[in-house]
Amino acid sequence: MLLGIMGAMPEEMDKIIATINNKVIIEKGSRIYYRGDLFGQEVVAVFSRWGKVASATTATNMILEFGVDRIVFTGVAGAISSDLNVGDIVIAQRLYQHDMDARPLMRRFEIPLTGKTSYEIPLQNIETMTEAVHNFLKNDKDFRKILTDQGIIYPKFQIGDIASGDLFISSTAMKNSLLRNLPSVVCAEMEGAAVAQVCDDYGVPLVVVRVISDTADEEAPVSAIGFVNQHAGDYSLSILKEYIGLVKA
Repeated sequence: MLLGIMGAMPEEMDKIIATINNKVIIEKGSRIYYRGDLFGQEVVAVFSRWGKVASATTATNMILEFGVDRIVFTGVAGAISSDLNVGDIVIAQRLYQHDMDARPLMRRFEIPLTGKTSYEIPLQNIETMTEAVHNFLKNDKDFRKILTDQGIIYPKFQIGDIASGDLFISSTAMKNSLLRNLPSVVCAEMEGAAVAQVCDDYGVPLVVVRVISDTADEEAPVSAIGFVNQHAGDYSLSILKEYIGLVKA
């Protein structure tokens, strides 16, 4: 199996890429792909850049040029649900493009010519990532101590719906509007649903795991940047270590 690993920011991917052994570096379409061995698993890892278009073209290249058998998208997100705090983890159940609106031609959020308003992650994929996140929270005591020192004392994980769009949600008004229109959504980001559409087109399994970096309000820009710089890479690498231990077993 060849595992594709994607993240939208270099800070989310740098530690993963640094840990890959026997790296082969390939540049295609303004992206740099790193192929090699990560914790005994053959992988291709890439920093996709922000947004739906950038992530969709990167995912397409991963599938067509490298032939990945599945994709993991990792990184941060803003909390929409009041139940989530900075440092918590969300595993995607369904992914919506919250800025898709072709009314009156079709329903709001419906992806043209698909009849779908969201993309659902298969239960088996969710269960595997759930076990990986549980193992990470239980076993990585050194990282947990670092989080505790930073005030992230009891990080938890949740399976839930994620909204993706080419908007950085950074005000209470924006968050409340999104929640009114998509009340099941627990967090928001800018890539996952686009990658899900590509994976659905090509029949490639996908799992999306996000760490809450901010609460999608007026404090979001400062909170997100600080969290990404301090913790995003460690979260991604630690969760992937546990995930790979399960999928290659």
